[in-house]
Amino acid sequence: MIERNGCRFFTHNFAEYLYENMFQTAIIVIVTTLAIVPMSEETGVNTVCPPNCACNEDTLVVICKENTLNEVPITLNPAIERLILGHNKIKTVDAAAFQFYSMLKHIDFSNNQLVRIPNQAFGTQAKLIELHLNQNRLSNITDKTFHGLKSLTVLNLRGNFLEDLPNKIFNHLSRLTELDLGHNRIQRIDPETFEGLPSLKILHLDDNQLTKVPTHSFQYLSGLAELHIGLNSFRSLGNDSFARLNSLTKLDLAGAGLVNISDFAFRGLDNNLRSLILSDNELVTIPTKQLSKLSRLEELSIGQNPFSTLPKDCFKGLVNLRHLVVSGAPNLVAIDTGAFAENLNLEIITFTDNKQLKYIGDQALTGLPNLKDAILRDNGFVSFKESLVPWPLLRTFDVSGNPIDCECSLSWMRDLLLQRNTTHVLCSVPQSLKDKPLRHLTAEDLGCSTYVSTHQTIIGAICGIVVALVALLLILLYRYRHKIHDLFKNYKWKKQTKVNKNKQAEYQKTFNDDEFIIRTAQHQTLKPIPVTEL
Repeated sequence: MIERNGCRFFTHNFAEYLYENMFQTAIIVIVTTLAIVPMSEETGVNTVCPPNCACNEDTLVVICKENTLNEVPITLNPAIERLILGHNKIKTVDAAAFQFYSMLKHIDFSNNQLVRIPNQAFGTQAKLIELHLNQNRLSNITDKTFHGLKSLTVLNLRGNFLEDLPNKIFNHLSRLTELDLGHNRIQRIDPETFEGLPSLKILHLDDNQLTKVPTHSFQYLSGLAELHIGLNSFRSLGNDSFARLNSLTKLDLAGAGLVNISDFAFRGLDNNLRSLILSDNELVTIPTKQLSKLSRLEELSIGQNPFSTLPKDCFKGLVNLRHLVVSGAPNLVAIDTGAFAENLNLEIITFTDNKQLKYIGDQALTGLPNLKDAILRDNGFVSFKESLVPWPLLRTFDVSGNPIDCECSLSWMRDLLLQRNTTHVLCSVPQSLKDKPLRHLTAEDLGCSTYVSTHQTIIGAICGIVVALVALLLILLYRYRHKIHDLFKNYKWKKQTKVNKNKQAEYQKTFNDDEFIIRTAQHQTLKPIPVTEL
């Protein structure tokens, strides 16, 4: 810059000057901008709500969702507590921008294009409680990424490109209760990755590329309540895989690729585990022995496995089981009687989408006094016996989606559906009733009238034969009444003669010859009684 005749002129170095004084220039631009924009009633600071955003000055919530933003706005109310920036095109977190918003408690960066987070980018967010960074392109985080977030309780990193979790990267998040690392590319977790997380209750490691359970990394998570670690490639669970997680109440192993489970894989979980998900694995039999140690288990989901039967006592030891889910088992054909013999606390059974399941033992569901909901939808059953379960006492029963054979033996179910009007059961056979609702059919539709007519015909024929036999007997009695009378008279006379003979023999036996001689001798020895003369 040069001065001529009292006037200043910029030289060709003006651009360089601006670059060297960029920070001061930015401040001037911001101040100038704020001077002409509306002022917040809360803070007395001028604010601007970006186009297509919703800024509520009462609730202190700003929503700029599904917009075209490529950076964090810096003209918002500094007092905002909730900032929603999901579904935009933001590529990095600007620490300079966030220094204006120290009151934030909730930030949502989900579904953006974040590729990096500078160290201490959230250094001024000491009050932040929830941070959602899910569905971005983050491939690397360090122990300084989340520095300053001392109040954070929820951190969502699902759906990024993370591959490794180095030691102590969450060391500054002592209040964190929920951490979601699912749907990444994680192959390795260091032994001290979770150090500094004494408050963590929920951990998602599902849908990654782990080949074994990171047992040693759980040493700092003694208070963990839920672990979601399915959709990996474990193949097997070794003994004591979760031994350090003594407070665990829910374990999700869905889609973990399990072929084998060691006998003591769940050792250490028997006192607290309430919910276990083993669905979508490669188990060819029910792991009865392994499960029997979990006496406190209340919920078990074990569908989408290639086992073919639920044999007797297959859930032995699960005396507190209340909800059983077996859905999508492609090879399941039968449920044997006694399969739930030790599960007397069962309240809900859910068997759905098992297309080959056609047989269930007559006594399989009896003896379950607490059963309230029976969901047997979309299986292969063609009929149900009325004695299978006390249907009228159920709170919910759903047998829809089965290839039901609508015949007279199901008239009881039709009557029950009319009373309860809860489930929509369609007929599959016979062809004349296909896709018709069972509850709308008559007894004649179900073939019951034909059955009753045949039954009545048989009973009528039997009655006719009995009447004919009785009439024939009466005719014979009348025709031969004299002979019958004579026979009866002769029988009576012979009976009387026999009685007389018996009496005579008895009399003769009483006065036989020996007794007569003795009596005579006694009579002769008697002295005559003197007679007094008058």
